[in-house]
Amino acid sequence: MVRSMANTVEEYLGQLPDDRRAAIAEVRAAILANLPEGVVETMNWGMIAYEVPLETFADTYNKKPLLYAALASQKNHMAVYLTTVYSNPELEDWFRQKYEATGKRLDMGKSCVRFKKIDQLPVDLIGETIGKVTLDQFLDAYRSIKG
Repeated sequence: MVRSMANTVEEYLGQLPDDRRAAIAEVRAAILANLPEGVVETMNWGMIAYEVPLETFADTYNKKPLLYAALASQKNHMAVYLTTVYSNPELEDWFRQKYEATGKRLDMGKSCVRFKKIDQLPVDLIGETIGKVTLDQFLDAYRSIKG
């Protein structure tokens, strides 16, 4: 699955093979347990998205909700997208150090952490990272970047 046309998270999960469904569900649970108040889970851009609703913050560059994080099953891997890490060099350094300390191999792009099996991902660290940035901090960072 590269880009899902699912309308709900449940529909998205139902389209996944059993092993990926279990992995995505485990990461999703860690995200939801640590998600800052005001950030909501939706389906957007063909993946599970964690966004700031337009009702909360509408002044976005593309008139779409700001993406706080996302979770997806891609063709050759699964990925969790950590936009807070991408937009904060100090948090990125912290994340990379913590990840390295787990002994697991980090496969990371600008914001996406790729994994093929759940045991390759430190799920607790993903949850901790999600909880490190409040909604207000996230919006302040966005405002400072946008100018």
